[in-house]
Amino acid sequence: MQVRKVFDACITQSTLETLSVTLTDLTPASPSEPLTFVSGKSVSSRGTITALTVTPLADRPGLSRVLANVAIPVQISYTDSTGAEGSGTGTITVTEDIVMCVPTGSVFPVELAATVNMASPNGVYVSGTTFSITACITVVMKVLADVDLLVPSYGYCRIPPCTEFSQEVCQGVFDLPLFPS
Repeated sequence: MQVRKVFDACITQSTLETLSVTLTDLTPASPSEPLTFVSGKSVSSRGTITALTVTPLADRPGLSRVLANVAIPVQISYTDSTGAEGSGTGTITVTEDIVMCVPTGSVFPVELAATVNMASPNGVYVSGTTFSITACITVVMKVLADVDLLVPSYGYCRIPPCTEFSQEVCQGVFDLPLFPS
C-alpha cells in the first residue's frame, strides 16, 4: 500500500504583534485612502518552506535541529475612506527553529512540510497598502515520505450471515445444537 508516512510532527502557536503586512492584488484595484482594517486570515493551509537547514544533533541521536522560514499566504479585508469594502493578499513569514526526528540514510529522502493558519483579530492602517496587525499563528511542521507499507493479509474477511429479527416461538429450539456435546 502506498502512503505518505508522517515520521514526526510538532505544532507551534504564537501571537505576533505589530506585524507589518504589505498587500498586493487589491480588490478593488485603487481604494481611497485611508483604509480601515476589518480582519485578516490565511488563504491556504499550505505554508511555503524556504531557507531550510537540517542539522543532526550529535548529543541527541535520531534528532535534528530544523531551521526554516515558513511563508503564510494571507488576506486582509478593509474598508476604504468611502466605506467600500476591499481586500488584498500578502505574506507573513515566520522562522521555525525546532528539534525533530528526521530519518537519514535512505535512497528516497524525507520531505518537510508546513500546515499553517493565521487569524488576525485587529490591525491598523499604516500607509499605502501596508497594515500593522496582530497575528495568531499556528504552524504544524511534518517530516514526510512516500513509502510502500506491507499490510499483512490473512485472506478476505469472513462475513457472517445476518441475524434476522424474529418473534418465532421455536427460535430457542432452533438455536440448540443438533447433538449433545
